[in-house]
Amino acid sequence: MKGVHFFLTVTVLALATSIASAYDPSPLQDFCIAVDDPNKALFVNGKFCKDPKLAKAKDFFTYGLNIPGNTSNPVGSAVTPVDVDKIPGLNTLGISLVRIDFAPYGQVPPHFHPRGSEILVVMEGTLHVGFVSSNQDGNRLFTKVLNKGDVFVFPIGLIHFQFNPGHTPAVAF
Repeated sequence: MKGVHFFLTVTVLALATSIASAYDPSPLQDFCIAVDDPNKALFVNGKFCKDPKLAKAKDFFTYGLNIPGNTSNPVGSAVTPVDVDKIPGLNTLGISLVRIDFAPYGQVPPHFHPRGSEILVVMEGTLHVGFVSSNQDGNRLFTKVLNKGDVFVFPIGLIHFQFNPGHTPAVAF
């Protein structure tokens, strides 16, 4: 009888581990506003957080994404991030935002994000974008030329790129 219980336990554990996720756990509270001073903070979700009762609208706000970035560099692009350093209320939410300015023929070289997918919206100009699928899918290349108003998704963990093939600047978020 003990052998049957052992076998059932091992079987259940094997099934449970085969469906495990590698995503961040759900937050324990609505938000965790990042603070630098641990003496004025609570320790929740592994981060120092402002007491939620002291949260203000300014903790969820930033400005300046209307200002173009400096694209006079070797890759011809500028990435302006909006992350927890700009909006403390983003802490532990698992999201961020960037503005990407492209000079003519500028690029964001191939890179990947191991913990999140990316969605790109073209606001001005034209971009040639793409990603490479994993070995399981034969490393296929998916590319598309995007124009103003077009949206493209780069799946989590896959190598992707953006390139401005045009003679005019481009902007994407």
